[in-house]
Amino acid sequence: MRKALRGFLPLAVLIGTVSATGAPAGAATAAEPAAVRSAVSDSGTSTDIKDRILAIPGMSLIEEKPAAGYRYFVLNYTQPVDHRHPSKGTFQQRITLLHKDTSRPTVFYTSGYNVSTNPSRSEPTRIIDGNQVSLEYRFFTPSRPSPADWSKLDIWQAASDQHRVFTALKQIYSKNWLTTGGSKGGMTATYFERFYPKDMDGVVAYVAPNDVVNKEDSAYDRFFAGVGTKECRTRLEGVQREALVRREPLEKKYEQYATDNGYTFTTVGTLDKAYEAVVMDYIWAYWQYSLLADCDTIPADAASATDQAIWDSIDSISGFSAYADQGLANYTPYYYQAGTQLGSPDIKQPWLGKLSRYGYQPPRNFVPSSIPMKFQPSVMRDVDTWVKNHASHMLYVYGENDPWGAERFRLGKGARDSYVFTVPGGNHGSNVAGLAPAENATATAAILRWAGVAPAAVQADPEKAKPLAKFDARLDKKDLTTEHRLGGTRRP
Repeated sequence: MRKALRGFLPLAVLIGTVSATGAPAGAATAAEPAAVRSAVSDSGTSTDIKDRILAIPGMSLIEEKPAAGYRYFVLNYTQPVDHRHPSKGTFQQRITLLHKDTSRPTVFYTSGYNVSTNPSRSEPTRIIDGNQVSLEYRFFTPSRPSPADWSKLDIWQAASDQHRVFTALKQIYSKNWLTTGGSKGGMTATYFERFYPKDMDGVVAYVAPNDVVNKEDSAYDRFFAGVGTKECRTRLEGVQREALVRREPLEKKYEQYATDNGYTFTTVGTLDKAYEAVVMDYIWAYWQYSLLADCDTIPADAASATDQAIWDSIDSISGFSAYADQGLANYTPYYYQAGTQLGSPDIKQPWLGKLSRYGYQPPRNFVPSSIPMKFQPSVMRDVDTWVKNHASHMLYVYGENDPWGAERFRLGKGARDSYVFTVPGGNHGSNVAGLAPAENATATAAILRWAGVAPAAVQADPEKAKPLAKFDARLDKKDLTTEHRLGGTRRP
């Protein structure tokens, strides 16, 4: 994480200029929507946008899907396994592209996990009425090198993936670019900005954790001591405690559940450790995904509740498949990063007394033992220091009741035109739309301004800011709280 890396530009492989003389293919008529009309190259030759994209060396088409008002492409892009040594092998990284018009700004989105191959718009994309490029994070299958050298999974390599994609597509999408993402995607957007601060015109990071000192997690303990109401906390603590008090009968149920579904526990070690990990996640998961109003669904008197009621409550919130091998497999890259660079929470949960046998288990327990891991304590401190001193055109949105926001990014004296806002009562799905009206307007106006599309009325009065594109249930129904909820809850 040396400062010298900030200006390092990795050698490009298979990146070239877009052909300006390619033969036109499937030119659209003037009556067709702008999103499906032919693009015009620098030479004046009419060329279909798909041909322009596929003219980028290393870019290949997986499929094109229908999306009303847009063109939507699922693509592969050839990336070096190691951006410092690009001659030492490549892999195919999945990308999706929601194309509206090359005259519009572009949003670069990543969840920090797998990429969805169904058309959708992030909130900033709707706000600026733009194009959207979405990238699958390296080492999430199928975007995994083979053989997998796990030492090449770090935040700088991932930021360099984004830099190469941006460099290639900027030749076509020449207007302003913003980067965005929720949770680990918000972290990813921040790291991209830290290492390549000249690429993007703005950053919109949602509910992004910032674990600067991995061994100091008292902020989380303070959060759980005061979140919501005393009544709600008591209900949740009661159910979690009963799940450990009734470990024997509920683990018998878990054994049958695992047998019925073919679940195994090689990675975590034993069914008992997997069971406890799920139970220990219960309260965290509740506040991450639920609202205070949902507390009515939690048994009021856990001690008198049936075993089935305790099981159902834990399963519906934490998910008993989470720490089986089959639940962990797709998220190995996240747990690897949590245990090597990102850090992970270690909460005390004192209401459990001595019922816990293993404590809040570390990421090492959720990664196959064959993969070596060593934590690098300086990495997050470097990013945190950079944001405080250099943040420019950066917006962070958090939820008041989201545990991941207990350790968050904060701005220092060196920040310029940047903001940190909190959604009242919000969870891990918090967004700009949920902010108080004044902050909503400020955030929306900033996004429009950074994208270079703020109307004159908004420039004169930010309170008039609103999304440029109308809500579309087919594209905008995506919910950050469910994006990667299946398979576990101890992930941002």
